[in-house]
Amino acid sequence: MLKNEKAVVVFSGGQDSTTCLFWAKERFAEVETVTFDYGQRHKLEIECAAQIAKEQGVPNTVLDMSLLNQLAPNALTRSDIAIEEGPQGLPTTFVDGRNLLFLSFAAVLAKGKGAKHLVTGVCETDFSGYPDCRDSFIKSLNVTLNLAMDYPFVIHTPLMWLNKAETWALADQMGALDYIRNHTLTCYNGIKGDGCGECPACKLRKAGLDQYLSSRSAAEGGHAI
Repeated sequence: MLKNEKAVVVFSGGQDSTTCLFWAKERFAEVETVTFDYGQRHKLEIECAAQIAKEQGVPNTVLDMSLLNQLAPNALTRSDIAIEEGPQGLPTTFVDGRNLLFLSFAAVLAKGKGAKHLVTGVCETDFSGYPDCRDSFIKSLNVTLNLAMDYPFVIHTPLMWLNKAETWALADQMGALDYIRNHTLTCYNGIKGDGCGECPACKLRKAGLDQYLSSRSAAEGGHAI
């Protein structure tokens, strides 16, 4: 644990950000979460994030980012836009500038609370081609935030090089696999836990879980021989 160090987790209540929350709680003396209301289809996401934060004993701040919905129409906020590959090859779930804005506002919040550590669940392994999930973007933004605010921020991305199976493995190592599986909301159709099973997010999540559980079972069987 980093004594006297405080972290703010960018938190949606989904699998990745909840894994990051458990990761942060293991490492920092104080942890808070920040959730963004940007007009997403399912308000349950915000409620889910608040509930998880409460159960894990960490403060949760919800920030209004509704302007993002006006600027960048997308399938995460508009029910009339199908979840599919877009004209530039990116999924219609991509929201231009989302992580740039989320991390920038999280940094302003963090500085006001005396926290220099920001934690986010972005990754390059299962990132659907989103440019603002790349390691190069995070490193660039980290420098920019430090210069813009004259403050020693450190952006942590514990999932950056993990695939979904490895993310489940990390959750299991922290004793949080069952909690994350049952309490988080990843589904694009707003169904908690294992979700609808049909949307891209659910399929990715399930494939990773099945892969991890299969490898864990094989390893346990090996030890038993």
